[in-house]
Amino acid sequence: MEPFTNDRLQLPRNMIENSMFEEEPDVVDLAKEPCLHPLEPDEVEYEPRGSRLLVRGLGEHEMDEDEEDYESSAKLLGMSFMNRSAGLRNSSAGYRPSAEGACSVPSARTLVVCAFIIVVAVSVIMVIYLLPRCTFTKEGCHKQNQSIGLIQPLATNGKLFPWAQIRLPTAIMPQRYELSLHPNLTSMTFKGSVTILLQARQATWNIILHSTGHNISRVTFMSAVSSQEKQVEILEYPYHDQIAIVAPEALLAGHSYSVKIEYSANISSSYCGFYGLTYRDENNKRKYFAATQFEPLAARSAFPCFDEPAFKATFIIKIIRDEQHTALSNMPKKSSVSMEDGLVQDEFSESVKMSTYLVAFIVGEMRNLSEDVNGTLVSVYTVPEKIGQAHHALETTVKLLEFYENYFEIKYPLKKLDLVAIPDFEAGAMENWGLLTFREETLLYDNTTSSVADRKLVTKIIAHELAHQWFGNLVTMQWWNDLWLNEGFATFMEYFSLEKIFKELYSYEDFLDAQLKTMKKDSLNSSHPISSSVQSSEQIEEMFDSLSYFKGASLLLMLKTFLSEDVFQHAVILYLHNHSYASTQSDDLWDSFNEVTNKTLDVKRMMKTWTLQKGFPLVTVQRKGTELFIQQERFFSGRKPEIYPVDASYLWHIPITYVTDGRNYSEYRAVSLLDKKSDIINLTEQVQWVKVNTNMTGYYIVHYADDDWAALITLLKTNPYVLSDKDRANLINNIFELAGLGKVPLQRAFSLMDYLINENQTAPIAEALFQTGLIYDLLEKLGHMDLASRLVSRVHKLLQSQIQRQAWTDEGTPSARELRSALLEFACTHSLENCTTTAMKLFDDWVASNGTYSLPTDVMTTVFKVGAKTEKGWSFLLSMYISIGSEAEKNKILEALASSEDVRKLYWLMKSSLDGDIIRTQKLSQVIRAVGRHFAGHLLAWDFVKENWNKLVQKFHLGSYTMQSIVAGSTHLFSTKAHLSEVQAFFESQSEATFRLRCVQEALEVIQLNIQWMEKNLKALACCL
Repeated sequence: MEPFTNDRLQLPRNMIENSMFEEEPDVVDLAKEPCLHPLEPDEVEYEPRGSRLLVRGLGEHEMDEDEEDYESSAKLLGMSFMNRSAGLRNSSAGYRPSAEGACSVPSARTLVVCAFIIVVAVSVIMVIYLLPRCTFTKEGCHKQNQSIGLIQPLATNGKLFPWAQIRLPTAIMPQRYELSLHPNLTSMTFKGSVTILLQARQATWNIILHSTGHNISRVTFMSAVSSQEKQVEILEYPYHDQIAIVAPEALLAGHSYSVKIEYSANISSSYCGFYGLTYRDENNKRKYFAATQFEPLAARSAFPCFDEPAFKATFIIKIIRDEQHTALSNMPKKSSVSMEDGLVQDEFSESVKMSTYLVAFIVGEMRNLSEDVNGTLVSVYTVPEKIGQAHHALETTVKLLEFYENYFEIKYPLKKLDLVAIPDFEAGAMENWGLLTFREETLLYDNTTSSVADRKLVTKIIAHELAHQWFGNLVTMQWWNDLWLNEGFATFMEYFSLEKIFKELYSYEDFLDAQLKTMKKDSLNSSHPISSSVQSSEQIEEMFDSLSYFKGASLLLMLKTFLSEDVFQHAVILYLHNHSYASTQSDDLWDSFNEVTNKTLDVKRMMKTWTLQKGFPLVTVQRKGTELFIQQERFFSGRKPEIYPVDASYLWHIPITYVTDGRNYSEYRAVSLLDKKSDIINLTEQVQWVKVNTNMTGYYIVHYADDDWAALITLLKTNPYVLSDKDRANLINNIFELAGLGKVPLQRAFSLMDYLINENQTAPIAEALFQTGLIYDLLEKLGHMDLASRLVSRVHKLLQSQIQRQAWTDEGTPSARELRSALLEFACTHSLENCTTTAMKLFDDWVASNGTYSLPTDVMTTVFKVGAKTEKGWSFLLSMYISIGSEAEKNKILEALASSEDVRKLYWLMKSSLDGDIIRTQKLSQVIRAVGRHFAGHLLAWDFVKENWNKLVQKFHLGSYTMQSIVAGSTHLFSTKAHLSEVQAFFESQSEATFRLRCVQEALEVIQLNIQWMEKNLKALACCL
C-alpha cells in the first residue's frame, strides 16, 4: 500500500509466536471445569497479556518494566485467592468433631483468620467497584476510558469464548473461500454469504476466525465425509473481532471441513473495508460507487475470514450488481448471469493463493483502456468522464510490467492486471492482486494541467504497486512486524525501476529527499526498529510509516551497493522462487543472500543490526596522515545525556564508502565493514580531503574533525563539482543536523552553504531550502521577524543569480523544471525579484479567460498562491476547484486556498474537508498540513484537530498514516513550553491507547526539540546572520 501525503513523500504498512502468552492460568484452571465449549489444550491462555490483569487496559503490546511489575502484582493477588482457599480447607484442623457428630465450635485462631479474609475480600471488592474506570500505574489512577475485563473472555451471549489471544490459533487453516455479495449502493447495505473450505492441522472443537460488524443469520457446518449440513452455534467476541464456530463433532487433524456463514452488514462510511462513496459526474448528477480497502485489518468487516497474512487461501467471488454498473475483482470475470429486477450476477475465476488483505472488489460506473502484454491484459479504469486521462498510466504500466518480469525472472501470474482510479480513496494506492486501486491524482495524468512533479508521482506510485505483485503478493510477510519486507522492497524497486527505464525523471533526487527526511524521524527516541513486535490494531496501523517504506528501501540500497548489483539481483530472485505463494520472515530473505554469497559475508548478522535496532549511526571521521580514524555511536536528535544516556550496546555493521582527491581512488570505493566501535582505514597516500558515505548510499550521518570539515568547505567553494550532487546535498544535510546537536558551530554550517552561489543542480538547493526553511518557520512562529528576514536575505543572496535565470515556462529537463518550481515559489513567498508581479499578471490573465488560459504547469501552484492573497482571487479559485475535472489542477488550487492569511477561510477549508461534500475528506490531512505550515494557520490547525478529534478517529482510525500526518502537521512547528504542555495535556485526556500512539510521542518529542534548538541556537543564529 502507498500512503498518500501532501508533500509527495510516499509513505505515508517477527512473527509474534503464540508461545508469548503460554503461561499458567492465574486464578483457576478453567480447563478442569465442565464447559459446553471445551478449550483446546493450547487455548488455556484465557486473555492476552494486556487483558489478563484484573483491570483491563494496559493494552495488547509488549509490556515495559512498570507494567510487568503490575502483572506480577496481579498474579500475586490471584495466588492469594488460591492460598486463601487452601487455608480454608486446611483450617478444618481447627474444628473439633464432637462425639455426637454435631459441628464443633471454631477455634479462636480460625475466627481471626476468617475475619481477616472477609476484610481483605471486602476491600478488594470495594476497590474494583468504586474505581471501575481506573488503570493502576505507579503514578496512581489517572487514565480514563478503561473498563474492567474478565480474566476469561465472554462472548456477547454471556457464554465463555474459547480463545483469548489476538492472534488466531493455527489448528484450522482455510483452503478456499466462496464469497457471494449483493451490495445496495443507495441504502449502503449488503447481503453476503461465505463458504470456507477448511483443513484441520490439529484436533479441535472450535473454529476461530475474524468477523466484525456482521449480522450473522445462519451458520452451517459440513464434514468432507458427510454431505449433510448441520446448523451450528456461533459465539462472538467483538473485543478481538473474533467469532467461534462450535463444531458438532471433533475436527480431526488432516481432515477437511466446510462452514457456510450467511450475514448482512452496512457498507462502510469510512475508508476501510467495503466502503461506499458518492460523486457528481460532468452533468452534476450524483453517482454511487463502492470499493474495498482491506489492508491491514479490514477484510474481516466485509466477510468472515481468517484475516492474518499467513492464512493464505484461494477465492471465488460472485457479485450481484445493477446492470448499468461494472463489477471488478482480483481475477478475470468468468461469467455474467442476468437476474430479476435488472440485476446481474458476475462470477470471477478462482484466484491464486493469497492473503485476505489482498482481496478486492469494486462496483460502479467505469470505462477502461486496455493493452495485452505477453498474455496479460492490462487495463486502466476510471469514471467515464476521466478516461482521457488514463493514457499515461497505461503506457507506464506496460513498460514497468515487462521490466519486473525480466528482472525477477518470474512472469506475472494472473491473466489480467487492472488499475482503477477511485473517486474517493484514503491511501495513495493499494496493491490488491490483479486489481490495483489508486486515488485519481496518483493514477490520472492531464496533459494540460499536470506538472512534471505530477508525472513523476503517477509513475512512481504505479511502479510501487506493481513491485508489490511480487513483494507482498507472491511472497508475503508472515506477520505485520515484518511489514518492511513488503513496503521497503516495493519502495526500493519503485526508485530502482525508474532509474532503469525512466532515467530522465531523475527519481534519485526524490529518493534522497525522502531518505534524509526519514532519518530525521528515525533520530528521535520515539522511533522504532523496522522489524518491531506488534499486536494491537493501533500498533499494526502505526507500522505504515516512513521507516517501513524509506528506511527499509535505504537499507536495501546500502546492501545492493555493498554486495554489487548482480549479487543483489540473484539473491532477490532466489528469495522469490523459494517462497512463492508462501509467507516469510526477515531471516528468510537474509538466508537467500547468504546462500548467494556462499557465506563469504554473513548478511543476516550484518542486516539484523539495522532491522532490529531503532535509529542509525553517527560515524565520526578524523584524518591523520595516511590513516583515517573512524568510530560509531548512535545519532540522537537533541540528546541530553542526563535524560537519554548513550546506550553503549548500539552497534551497527556499517559498509563504509568514501571518495578522496587521491590518484589511487576511483569515484566510488567500498571498504570492509565497520563492525566494531572504532577502526582505522589506511589511505596509502596523503590526500587533501575525504568525503565518507559516497553518494549517500549508506544510512548514516558523518561528522568530520575540524580540519576535514574545513577541507570540504574549501573544496565546495573552489571546485564543487568534483563531488556528485548527492554528495553535496548529503554534506548540507549532515552539517545542519550536527549543528542542531551542537557538534558543529552553526556558523560553520552557514559557511558551507555559501558555496550555493555556484550551485545549479536541484538536490543540493532543495536540501538547503529545506534546512533553512525549518529555521525560518520556527523564527516566524515565535515572532522573531527580524532574524527571519535576515535569514531569507542570506539565502536570497546565494540563489539570486539562479532565480533570475528562471523563465515562467515548462521548458527544460524534469530536474530543471522542478528546480524552477522551488526557486520561484521561494521568491514569491518572500516577495523577491518582482516574482509576485509576474505571477499576478499570469493569474489575472487566467481569471480573465475564465480558467481556460493555459498556465505553465510547473509554476501553476506559485501563480495560484499569489492570486489567492486577494479576496476576489481566492473566491475565483474556489469556484474553479468545484467545477474543474483535473485532480492535478484541483491539488494546486487547494494548496493555494490553504495559503490564505484569513483564518475564517482556513477554518472553512478544514471544516469543508471534514464534511466531505465540497472538498473530499481524503484531502483533510493535506489541508491541515498546509494550513499548519503558515503563520496565520499554525495555531488554528491544532485547535481544529482538538475540537474534531473524535470525528477524525472515527473516520481514519487510531494509528493510521492519515492520523499520523494530521498529528504531525498540526504540531510540528510548536516551540514553546506552553504549547508542549497544551499538546501533552490534550492527549493525556484521551484514552491510554491514544496517548501511547507513536505519532503522539513523536509530536511531543519534536516540540521539545524545537524548544531546545531555539534555546541553544538563537544567539548563534543572530551572530551568523
